[in-house]
Amino acid sequence: MKNKYSILAVLCLSGATVPFSGNSINLALKDISTDLGMNAVAISWIVTAMMLPSAVLQIPFGKAGDIIGHKKILLIGIALFTAASTACVFVTDGTTLLVLRFVQGVGTAMMFGTTMAIIMNVFPREERGKVIGINTAVVYLALAAGPVVGGMLTHYFGWRSIFAITALMGVISIAGIVLLLKSEWKEKQTGKFDMLGMGVYSGALVSILWGVSMLPSFEGIVLTVIGLPALLLFVFIEKRHSAPMFDVRMFFSNRVFRMSSFAALINYSATYAIGFLVSLYLQYIKGLDPQQAGWILLSQPVAMMSLSLLAGRLSDSIDATKLATLGMAVIVVSLCILLTISASTPVWLLITVLLVLGCGFGLFSSPNTNVIMSSVEKRHLGMASATTGTMRQVGQAFSMGITMMMLSLFVGKMQITVEVYPLLMRCMRVTFLILTVLCCAGVYLSSVRKRP
Repeated sequence: MKNKYSILAVLCLSGATVPFSGNSINLALKDISTDLGMNAVAISWIVTAMMLPSAVLQIPFGKAGDIIGHKKILLIGIALFTAASTACVFVTDGTTLLVLRFVQGVGTAMMFGTTMAIIMNVFPREERGKVIGINTAVVYLALAAGPVVGGMLTHYFGWRSIFAITALMGVISIAGIVLLLKSEWKEKQTGKFDMLGMGVYSGALVSILWGVSMLPSFEGIVLTVIGLPALLLFVFIEKRHSAPMFDVRMFFSNRVFRMSSFAALINYSATYAIGFLVSLYLQYIKGLDPQQAGWILLSQPVAMMSLSLLAGRLSDSIDATKLATLGMAVIVVSLCILLTISASTPVWLLITVLLVLGCGFGLFSSPNTNVIMSSVEKRHLGMASATTGTMRQVGQAFSMGITMMMLSLFVGKMQITVEVYPLLMRCMRVTFLILTVLCCAGVYLSSVRKRP
């Protein structure tokens, strides 16, 4: 395809909008909390409210893209995300902000569920590792820009300006898609869309993710207990459906796809909340303003961006599994160091840890995605793309769920003040311990994915 790199540029821009927004918001949480009167648990919902629908709806929208066209779903998703971002500029209360963040999550699911499928259709197999590396590097560039730009915007113009910039990025992405993406990508499908499977799957995942975020409350336990058998019911339904929303038979028969997907799930579960917790640590415990904290947080995504380009290219020529496993092992090392964090920890040590963490994530992400997308047939690319995105978003939601549970146990519904700083530090250490154990399990899964 002659204009494949123009298409890649547009997809990279749209794909960068969400991580830029997410990483920018982390630096504005303290100001949002003060402005809208939100407590510690409510602050974490600013992040989780967008993740929940994004995690739940990616596979349904990936399947919808296979049927009606990935470009259509992508365009609708960006438009929805942009509209919600614009509305966030004018919110006056925390509840409205959380609702709009939920709408942003729906748009995010439509974007993430289709982007990688379009890339896989446009580029030949021998270029996929390189292109995935480029796409991943752009995402990490957005992650790198998020703390710096978000910190500066919050410091000089207020937290609402972050949503204004995000909306502008969305408008540019929409224009690029309309002008440059002339083709449509979809696969021939037989049968009707699996509405029953979608309903059971969505209900099960919402129940589990919401339940985990509410633990250890009674309601959280009930939701989690209901969600687990509902997920088993979804598997039972899909195995017997002629045109399933998610082909679980392939998931069970394709060991590489299955183990790689689980490795991604665990990796994001073990890493996503780190940025959230370090942001709180820098602004509350260290007393830094958003701009200063942003420059420190910049170190992780810069390392991620640098390594993902190299790892993406290497995954076309050497064993991507070994690269991904090495990346997860490096992440374990950084988490072990974070276990020792205290109020007196020097900033230079924290920057070093974030650099190591970024290197590990950069080594893992591109090769692991390449393994997943290369392990399926062309007709399953939409589902594989949606699965990759779902594992990322579900993992991130679990990571925030664990963090919210710890905040509920140690801090409760109090606003974060000097008096509760020791409780916040204890919460961080316990959370980092849980994430370390998770990541160790991920190293094992990644290392045995190709073992008979």
